[in-house]
Amino acid sequence: MVLPAGGRPGADVTQALGALWDYRVYARRWVFLLVLSLLSFSNATLWLSFAPVADMIAHHFLLSTEQINWLSRVYLVASIPSGVVAIWVLDSVGLRWATIVCAWLNFAGSVFRTLPFMVGGIQDPFAFLMGGQSLCALAQSLVVFSPAKLAALWFPEHQRATANMIGTMSNPLGILVANLLSPALVKKEEDIPMMLGIYIIPAGITCLLATACLLESVPPTPPSARAIHSTSEKFLDGLKLEFIGLCGALFIVFGVLGALVLSLYVDRTKLFTEAVKIGFCLTSVVCVAFALVSQLQGQTLALAAICSLLGLFGFAVAPIAMELAVECSFPVGEGAAAGLIFVLGQAEGVLIMVLLTALTVRRAEPSVSTCQDGQGPLDWQVSMLLMAGLCTLFSCFLVLFFHTPYRRLQAEASPSCSIQEDMSPATVDREPHPAATP
Repeated sequence: MVLPAGGRPGADVTQALGALWDYRVYARRWVFLLVLSLLSFSNATLWLSFAPVADMIAHHFLLSTEQINWLSRVYLVASIPSGVVAIWVLDSVGLRWATIVCAWLNFAGSVFRTLPFMVGGIQDPFAFLMGGQSLCALAQSLVVFSPAKLAALWFPEHQRATANMIGTMSNPLGILVANLLSPALVKKEEDIPMMLGIYIIPAGITCLLATACLLESVPPTPPSARAIHSTSEKFLDGLKLEFIGLCGALFIVFGVLGALVLSLYVDRTKLFTEAVKIGFCLTSVVCVAFALVSQLQGQTLALAAICSLLGLFGFAVAPIAMELAVECSFPVGEGAAAGLIFVLGQAEGVLIMVLLTALTVRRAEPSVSTCQDGQGPLDWQVSMLLMAGLCTLFSCFLVLFFHTPYRRLQAEASPSCSIQEDMSPATVDREPHPAATP
């Protein structure tokens, strides 16, 4: 059998291979998924373990609240260069070694954070805290990018979405647990070492499982025809071929940059509502542009630019919206507020995706759309226009009807605030730390 130029099998060749290849699935795929899910969960808990108890951490180490905030922000900064490297590592080194390296970075970072308590006489504890967080941050990109690749390489077609969902949702689950667990563990400053030690446990277990149980990056026999050539393209060639992957990378990179800049701005101005409203409006405009341009041919650069803007405006406003939810729901706990927003957002996302998919139209004649489900081209024009319309409607509703006082800021500014009465004098004039957000 002769392959096309470039050595990549086409659709007809893949079907022929399917007749000759004995597709199999292996039970150890679930072990791989378990390790990756635990790793994603642990990494997320380490990311935001300091944020819910920022005041006590700052007072114990004689640090400013701004320094404590950077223990979370370092994840955003590190994800920009490490994200590109992670793509290359996954395609070049393989999923097994990428996961093992990620697990060791995550475990080393969790241990490094505890050194100020384990070693006496340390003059600059912030350097160890930031060093540990930086190691964990380097592992984050590999954690986030791996579920889709694991699903494609190890799982059959009818299980890929489920596997991807389990691996991906472990990360926000870890964020939710960190928001609830840290305040529950740290009632006084003497509890901080215990909190840091408890977060080492899942990181250590995951590191042990990854090193001992992951024996190969791909199964001996592919689970489906698609898995035969799912990773055959090199990094740069793959970016050129898989335009959707490039758009996704642009969305993430610009989203992280936007989130970092906007978070710094809102931290200083406290303009939560204004930032959210402007961000949503700009996102709506970009959604409309995407719905229109996506129906045209030969608009590669325009689509790439639109995806970058979607990340810059839409992704960046997410942590600010979460912080605003905490402000307007006070005195409800940060974990409960963030968790409720997350659950409602996931439910809304599922409903919208089901609706948009149901509105696709299959066309027998040639179509601009190249999205296929194995039976013919699908036209997403109605779905894209509906998405743009819903985004615009929600943005208008938010701008016109959403007005709220910042209850948490007001409580912290009040001299009779019970929260301040429970704190030491060194932390009374703190500024609020950012809510834990994905």
